[in-house]
Parts: sequence; C-alpha cells; structure tokens
Amino acid sequence: MPPVIVDAHAHCTPVSYGEFLSRLRPGRGGEPYPTAAGLVTPPTTDSSDDIRLRLELMDEAEVDMQVLSNPAGPYFPDAASAVEGARAINDSYASLVRAHPNRFAGYAVLPLPHVQESLQELRRALDDLGLRGVIIACSIQHTRSPVEEEFEPIYEELNRRGAALYFHPSGNGLCSPFLNDYGLTYAAGAPLEDTTVVAHLMARAIPTRFPNIKIIVAHYGGATAMLLDRLDHEAPPRVPGLAEAPSVTARRLYYDTVGHGSHIAFRAACQAFGAVHLLAGSDYPITLYFEKYGANFEHIRKADLPREDVERILNGNARHLLQLEVSA
Repeated sequence: MPPVIVDAHAHCTPVSYGEFLSRLRPGRGGEPYPTAAGLVTPPTTDSSDDIRLRLELMDEAEVDMQVLSNPAGPYFPDAASAVEGARAINDSYASLVRAHPNRFAGYAVLPLPHVQESLQELRRALDDLGLRGVIIACSIQHTRSPVEEEFEPIYEELNRRGAALYFHPSGNGLCSPFLNDYGLTYAAGAPLEDTTVVAHLMARAIPTRFPNIKIIVAHYGGATAMLLDRLDHEAPPRVPGLAEAPSVTARRLYYDTVGHGSHIAFRAACQAFGAVHLLAGSDYPITLYFEKYGANFEHIRKADLPREDVERILNGNARHLLQLEVSA
C-alpha cells in the first residue's frame, strides 16, 4: 500500500469570499492560467460541485488530506472589512472540515494589519473553529514585512500555544519593477518573496525569540537552501539582530515541497534542511494547470531516500506539526 499523502499546500477560495471581494473591489481579477492539453481545469471554490470534483482529483492522485489556505489575506485598510473577509474564509474552511474531517484541515487567515482584531480572530479560529494554524502572507498590504515589531503580539500568542504559522507569497513581486514590469511576479517573484521572509525572520530573530511556533515556509523557502553559506559569511557583520548563524535559524524552520517537480530543488532542500523539515505540497490548483496532481508527489515517492524519510515528507511531518488525524 502506498504511503498516505497529506498535501500541506492547497488553496481554496470560498464562494462567500469571492462575492465579498466582488463587492469591495468590483471588476478586479487576475488572468486565469491556460490548462495544458489533456488536463482537467481544477475546481477552486467550496461549492458542492467543486468539492466533489476536488475529492475526485484527490482520490485519483492518492491524496488523503489537503490542508487548505488562502494566501491573499484580507489585508484591508479598515478593520471591519478585514475582519469580514477573514471570517468568511475561516468559517468556510471550518465547514469543510466538519463535512469531511478525514479529507480537509485548514489554516486560518487573519485581518492584518489590525493586531487586536487579528488576535481575536486567531483565538476564534483555533479554539472555536478547530483550524490547525495560521497563514500570513510574506508581506502585509504589499508594503510591510510580517516581522515588524507591531505584529509581535501575534507571535507571542502563537508561541504561547505552540501553534503552526505558515508563510506564503502575497504575489507582489517584492514590489519591484525589475520583476513586475517583465511579467515575473509569480515565476520568479514568488520564490524571492519566500527567500526574503526567511531572511527577515532571521534578522528579527523570530524563530529564536518565539521557539514554540512551528514556522513553515512555502516553495522550499525559495532560494534559502542555496544561500546558507553566503548568509553565514555576509550577514553577521551587517545584520545586528541576528541571534545565531543564519544556517542554524534556517534549520529551525519547515518547508513545503512545491517546486514544480524540480528534482534539483528537492535534493537541495533534503541536503540543506533534512527530510524531517519538509512537508509535501502541490500549490493546488496552480500546478494542476501544468501537470497531473499526482506528479507533485511521485518524485518524492521515487526519491533515493530511506522509506521512513519518504513517509515523513509525504505525511508524517504534517501530521506531527499540525496534529492531524489522517486515515487512508
């Protein structure tokens, strides 16, 4: 029997949140990905039809559970809109988990940059709704780092709980015309956001000051695995907030395996961080526009690793960090 698969990086846009965004930002929307020949356009919402089709795709790919998230947080200037958006997403995920407890778990979104409202929603989502952690984008409102001092009460609460915190790109291309003007916002910009948030966590010593938080970063942490030696040489003389060598901090974190099937990225992450720090992920539905769902996990199954390491990556690390109960 093949190992259980937990997809720790899967997105779902609730219908209620889509309607909320349409009211708040009429006429705005991104360009859809063209679906490659022979592939089915993946369902993306929480409608009953979309969930039925999503479960069929999961079964076909032998994915037992998805951990749902919405990376584009409701980071609106006014607190009331931010709270309304966050509650729409979190309530939807909680409803899906209640309906399919063996197939779905979820990360809560927070109404940042509003700290007190975020603390209230964090407590509601984890205590009342049963969500398994929190997702925060790599930038808040596209201009602010999530490690700014103002946000420390959120880290204090997560640390008190020993909760999971998942970082995912916000899709702003680091606000850089060098990326965005060339159409590279996602192709290159997203992993550079991952890399930058890891560097910010190091610079502010978040993992050492809040050691009970289980921090997970998307997409192998961007280029982090390739930069550890350089960071150890270049950062200490210039970054006064470092608590330890950057490579040590990097190995305190966890990373998902979304790399569009790159064997090179997978091997680098295994060598840099170790199998115990990797969680299988797909970036559902994004990679499904280009390849079959199961391809995201097949290269892990076939990797030249001990079986116990393969099982850690495919399900064990996610089950441990997020306290999941998964039955194949």
